[in-house]
Amino acid sequence: PLTLEEVRMLVELFYLPYHHGALAQELLEHFRWLRANSLSVGVPATAPDACGGTRWRGRAQSFQLLCERTCRLHSRLVSTAGRALLYDLHPYLWDIRNLLLAASAFVLWLGCQSITAPILLGRDAEPWARRGGLFGELQALLPVGNSCDLFYHPPPLFPSSQLYLLRPLLPLDKLGHEGGGCSEVSQGLQAQLSHAPALPGRLLGSFLSLSPEYTFVLEDEGGPCGYAAGALHAEGFLQQRDSSWLPAIRHKYPPDLGTGGSALGQDALEEAVLFFHAEPLAVPQPVLRRFPSLVQLGTAPRVLDVGASRSLALCLLSALRANGSRGVFCQVSDADRQQLSFYSKLG
Repeated sequence: PLTLEEVRMLVELFYLPYHHGALAQELLEHFRWLRANSLSVGVPATAPDACGGTRWRGRAQSFQLLCERTCRLHSRLVSTAGRALLYDLHPYLWDIRNLLLAASAFVLWLGCQSITAPILLGRDAEPWARRGGLFGELQALLPVGNSCDLFYHPPPLFPSSQLYLLRPLLPLDKLGHEGGGCSEVSQGLQAQLSHAPALPGRLLGSFLSLSPEYTFVLEDEGGPCGYAAGALHAEGFLQQRDSSWLPAIRHKYPPDLGTGGSALGQDALEEAVLFFHAEPLAVPQPVLRRFPSLVQLGTAPRVLDVGASRSLALCLLSALRANGSRGVFCQVSDADRQQLSFYSKLG
């Protein structure tokens, strides 16, 4: 059963609409301070760089631990609470879990990125745009906090106790990465998201090579199970992809590569090779002017909790918004029903 400490955490997260318990207050204070003193916007001039950086990372670690405790509390509630209590409380704790997954990844991203730009917030939202309580205050602290449609989604009918880790791409993930994006994460995601073996790098290769700072990884107990990748300036990214990255990949994987393979997986191999050698469709200029950033997301079939997918989208969009993006678009084949369904569920 739930321990007394876990029950206390639950009460503190949802104490009163305008009066937070100790745990909720600590989460908010850490998040406010980390955002205001982010290494990405420069350590305050009054503090030495090394000292300020150490302090920031210490508080970031404390914030990560609080987020992990809350995610574990959600998992424990699903595993141990009686059905009546679970279905009463689950929507609230599920919401907080999803938001903290995104906030935790966003804080990690702030600490490891090298871009220096202000965190941009939109104009003040109307009072009805945000919920009250801890959820609403956390929402307001994310750069996309005023995009209320991103935050409203019904909880699953069948709660899952699965624990997730959401984080930005780390330097270690790119070890062994060549022009084709053949990193461990890329290969793992390719295997998880595809129904048949295919060339690594098809999913994430261009983003790993040209825009690794806007790539996030979702993991569960089985390893990588989802990703979110973006390019802040899509026009330049697409030009660089077509002029340098694609020619290098085509040289590495010639058109006849898929014809000599074994029958098992040969169709998938040919499809992947054709993917690299097909001419990508040009993005119309009006789209690039209105939506200057490109995004791409995906999860493995085993990820049934749409909340984890929403958290992926939230952290990627927050990172792009923090560095000035005012709109995003994604490219999906009209024949790819799986991806069309995935993006539709995200809203």
